[in-house]
Amino acid sequence: MQRLRNMIEDSDSDEEYIPRRPRWIRERNNYFDNYDDRDFAIRFRLSKEATLCLLSKIEHHLEYSSNRNFSISPVNQLLATLRYYATNWTQTSIGDYCGLSTPTANKIVHRVSAAIAALHTEYIKFPESTQEIRHEQDKFYQIARFPRVVGAMDCTHIRLTFVPLRLEVGGEQAETFRNRKGYYSINVQTICNANLEITDIVARWPGSTHDSTIFNNSVRKAHFETGHYGNALLLVDRGYAAKNYTMTPLENPRTPAEQLYNESQIRTRNAIERTYGVWKRRFPVLALGMRVKLEKALTIIIATAVLHNMLRRQGEQLPPDDPEVLLPAPWDELLQLGQMQSLESAQHSTGQLARNSLISNYFYSLL
Repeated sequence: MQRLRNMIEDSDSDEEYIPRRPRWIRERNNYFDNYDDRDFAIRFRLSKEATLCLLSKIEHHLEYSSNRNFSISPVNQLLATLRYYATNWTQTSIGDYCGLSTPTANKIVHRVSAAIAALHTEYIKFPESTQEIRHEQDKFYQIARFPRVVGAMDCTHIRLTFVPLRLEVGGEQAETFRNRKGYYSINVQTICNANLEITDIVARWPGSTHDSTIFNNSVRKAHFETGHYGNALLLVDRGYAAKNYTMTPLENPRTPAEQLYNESQIRTRNAIERTYGVWKRRFPVLALGMRVKLEKALTIIIATAVLHNMLRRQGEQLPPDDPEVLLPAPWDELLQLGQMQSLESAQHSTGQLARNSLISNYFYSLL
């Protein structure tokens, strides 16, 4: 200590010596006791029961080897992360809310997100066996009598902020993340089932990438091309090419059979739009714009998809919106069909022949 004083006295600098700030041990609230079931679900987007169920699956990844230095318990780590998903607050705000320092809050959010995302093999599954495929086809058939549907597919934009994106990729490459709506995003492709669960997800493409490009480079398309799923169908919009396994809507239906096909196709494919609505409404971080590095954002997307599926399987209803969180207006997320360019090469493809055959042989018989 005397040596430090001598160094300060001998220094020629006129700068005032600023002593090190004392350590501040923040108080951590017990939100399980402080909130009732409704208020807890509003703030953390999961019920207490679902939170404890999730904690039991990832707790071993979050425990510290000792309780020294006031280590954060797994349940407090999980609640801090869920609050981030529910608000998209900065790490400083999350730390203040949960009694953590800003660096600790940052580490915890990404640590817990990685632990949740690791559950994707359990919760994000595309039907593989004949029995699983038939089960999904039966569920979709009950919506609007469209046959052989194993999933509805589309893409959605997960908003990013510019600052971390600029620091990470920079220059002209950053512009590949600017989508047609003018903001930076990741274009995420998903396939859902009739229960609005995400059965397949591809989260790695910049926002400017066309939907069909993502599908053309996906493993799922390769499996369909090789006939792995038999005669199963995917319902898609006109942004995709018509194939013998992807059914697109008709642009100008003329006959009653074609009109019935379009109505059934649109009503059944609406499952994917509803999935996006539930997913983003439950976890506003997906709609408000993540202020994290690119690879961290991808982990958070997968983690929220896992949570979405877990809650859909448990039958949890969507909780009321948190009044502290203002989501974008619904019309900001609507896709204008006029912006979707159909592929000219698909006009005379085998996909259109398969679609016409389905209209003639099946939907005509329903009239």
